[in-house]
Amino acid sequence: MVRMLAGLLAIACLWITPLRAQTPSSRLDDIIARGTLRVGLTGDYLPFSSFDPATGKFNGFDVEMAEQLGQALGVKVEHVRTSWPKLSADFAADRFDIAMGGVSITLDRQKKGLFSIPIMREGKTPIARCADKDRFATVADIDRPGVRVIVNPGGTNERFARARISNAEIITHNDNVSIFDQIAAGHADVMMTDASETKYQQKLHPGVLCAVHPETPFDFAEKAYWLQRDVALKGFIDQWLHIMQETGSFRSVSSRWFE
Repeated sequence: MVRMLAGLLAIACLWITPLRAQTPSSRLDDIIARGTLRVGLTGDYLPFSSFDPATGKFNGFDVEMAEQLGQALGVKVEHVRTSWPKLSADFAADRFDIAMGGVSITLDRQKKGLFSIPIMREGKTPIARCADKDRFATVADIDRPGVRVIVNPGGTNERFARARISNAEIITHNDNVSIFDQIAAGHADVMMTDASETKYQQKLHPGVLCAVHPETPFDFAEKAYWLQRDVALKGFIDQWLHIMQETGSFRSVSSRWFE
């Protein structure tokens, strides 16, 4: 009996050893071994991320959060610039490990990767010149002949507008940094974007641009971090975010950008 058990154990070890050797490493392991976390950012969506061509540096809420995440992982952060029209293609091409910078959760994106736990709950709401803000309380108010709705291409703002606007004119503006100046200058009337952005742009254009009911947006949406499909990486980032939220560190970073 003892010899039989010893033989079975030896056979089991022969099976287990190759299986262990073949177990693939997770992306989390790869990031730690590489010593670098690659973070995709558009750099044109304040307060989440902005890019300064003069210095070649990024700034914003999620830029700070990326640095905090890099410290938690014990690795350096490499910023990879992308754009909203190219975000999904760059994600699929594995140009970065995680997309940050105000990414909204969508089912299309969920098919390609995983999302962290949400960092923010909001939705689409209008922003217009303060003198006109009472004209655009509802989608029906906006969707009228003669109204010029401006959108940035390739993201959820454009999809939201094209799904709901059939009578107003939709104007596409490729530069997300200067798009709000188009409204202020009278070249467009209104934009429907995330409530957090309307409140931030209202601060940048005091008395000129006004967020329209940002506390009661038209729809439901959440922002999170979009990860390449790896359960270990998602588990780490979810736990890191949970600790950041519970210890007040998340609030400390967000208060500098959203309040």
